[in-house]
Amino acid sequence: MNQAVDIVRHLVAPLTRTRCFRRLGPRVLPPVERVLARATGGRVQISALLVPSLVLHTVGAQSGQPRDVPLMYTPDGSGRAIVAGTNFAGSRHPAWTTNLLAHPDAEITVRGRRMPVHATPIGDDERDAAWARIERQWPGYRSYERDSARTVRLFRLQPVRRDR
Repeated sequence: MNQAVDIVRHLVAPLTRTRCFRRLGPRVLPPVERVLARATGGRVQISALLVPSLVLHTVGAQSGQPRDVPLMYTPDGSGRAIVAGTNFAGSRHPAWTTNLLAHPDAEITVRGRRMPVHATPIGDDERDAAWARIERQWPGYRSYERDSARTVRLFRLQPVRRDR
């Protein structure tokens, strides 16, 4: 199964770097992901068919309202995850990255299981290693950063214990 997924990833990854995908992806994928999440109670995501995916639950930096966004993540050992604010190579940082900077204590849902996390921005000294790890999972993903003409915000999500 893992070998089949790797083959599909290598075939699909170049398509995600096309202008067409970058134009249509942000408009089409989020609504489809929301419908699928509602229908399956958050247990199934389209993106999860190709890469590890989660739903990030944050608090709006300005609004203070709850915000949910499906994201690809890269496992980083000990239950940690790396997420990248690529925004489909858009020129602006995605809102969820601003939310994490303002409110680093958040939650994620992975395979239907919700858990608290603390988000830490990945510093310049760790960026290349983090991107290398991400690109082992999704080849060429860093091209989003080069094409966006901005430094993509990278975060490490560390699971935390809930106070009871």
